[in-house]
Amino acid sequence: MTIVVALKPSEHDLNFQIDRLGECRVHSPMQGVKFVDDEDQVLYHSTLQEIRPHLEKGGEPPVMEMAGPRHHIYFDPSKLKCGIVTCGGLCPGINDVIRAIVLGLYHHYGVRTVFGFRYGFEGLIAAYGHPLLELTPDLVSDIHHEGGTILGSSRGPQDVCEMVDTLERLNVGLLFAIGGDGTLKGAGALAQEIKNRGLKIGVVGVPKTIDNDISYVGQSFGFVTAISEARQAIYTAHVEALGGRNGIGLVKLMGRDSGFIAAYAALAMSSVNFCLVPEAPFTLEGFLEALKTRLQKSRHAVVVVAEGAGQDLMGCTGERDASGNVCYADIGLFLKDNINRYFKDAGMEVNLKYIDPSYIIRSVPAVPFDAALCLSLGFNAVHAGMAGRTNLVIGQWNQEYMHVPISLTVTARRKIDPDGRLWSDVLSCTRQPRHM
Repeated sequence: MTIVVALKPSEHDLNFQIDRLGECRVHSPMQGVKFVDDEDQVLYHSTLQEIRPHLEKGGEPPVMEMAGPRHHIYFDPSKLKCGIVTCGGLCPGINDVIRAIVLGLYHHYGVRTVFGFRYGFEGLIAAYGHPLLELTPDLVSDIHHEGGTILGSSRGPQDVCEMVDTLERLNVGLLFAIGGDGTLKGAGALAQEIKNRGLKIGVVGVPKTIDNDISYVGQSFGFVTAISEARQAIYTAHVEALGGRNGIGLVKLMGRDSGFIAAYAALAMSSVNFCLVPEAPFTLEGFLEALKTRLQKSRHAVVVVAEGAGQDLMGCTGERDASGNVCYADIGLFLKDNINRYFKDAGMEVNLKYIDPSYIIRSVPAVPFDAALCLSLGFNAVHAGMAGRTNLVIGQWNQEYMHVPISLTVTARRKIDPDGRLWSDVLSCTRQPRHM
């Protein structure tokens, strides 16, 4: 299963050049694997129509550096110390990635010292007093069966200079940062400060966001698990809606700025009648009238709404969380109250059941597909770091694993194209009006 949503960036902005710490002169200890050469590239565009303009101009289309083990590596594994940090909200599969990185470093390259920094970037700040956790194959052997992260997590930035001081003091040569947009921005700042100091410390990011909204990364881990769990919540809402006269099942799912979970969950559970996402604005009046029409025709309805949808209907809270994100008003409760009020004023009895499974979804272990993705992302993060690549994120694109500069991944959040195929499929499945 591969879920890819194309971006439409300006061609001149596509610079996929990856930073390197230096020349790779150490023979890789890996044997019996398919090595990747520096000339191996992944096409950014996937259709002839997109590639043709480059060919007609006599140039090459945009390409990404392919991920994977190299014949020669930068670091001497016998002398290398590594670190892992997990930041931001919980997501299925974090422990799987931690485990994959530790096992890859230990068994593929012979690295024996891997520090786990506790509670996000706080773990790199001495004042917090968080003890290091030394990660070994025995310690991580079974953690992929558990949700959450054994390292703990936190939100918000920390002093970059002090974090680099910690890496220097511990003689860490390679840091793996597992997280989403905010984490990757922090990792990019670390890489820049390291470069400014002339240090040889690699920084490799692994994309963690349950919303699947990281730019230039085809799919982040945990997303498929989120869809699987959301499907169960929608099934429950559908059963409840069928169980009462004019029954309405209302489910709020995660998706601050991008409605991918809501959209794919609606497709996976095709009993959804309305899918509301941030990328497709609607009016309250238009939605309520469409909902009334649906009830008059079919006597029940299932509504799925992403948490970032309809924010313009409620007004800004004026608050921000520790990561600097605007705190959104609760669209689920807003719709619940307004649906009940609307039908009461119309003299039409409804039976509404509201379900918000957000934290249940975030905390479960990864499903098998995500677990396999986590393993590949973790292994390829190790390969990239050992080969001296830095300031990059491991991603999947056009069925291949590749390297993408952190600077590109944090340019903007990836969103559903309201004129694209995915949203067209959602509208066809739900049969909701395009404009409400």
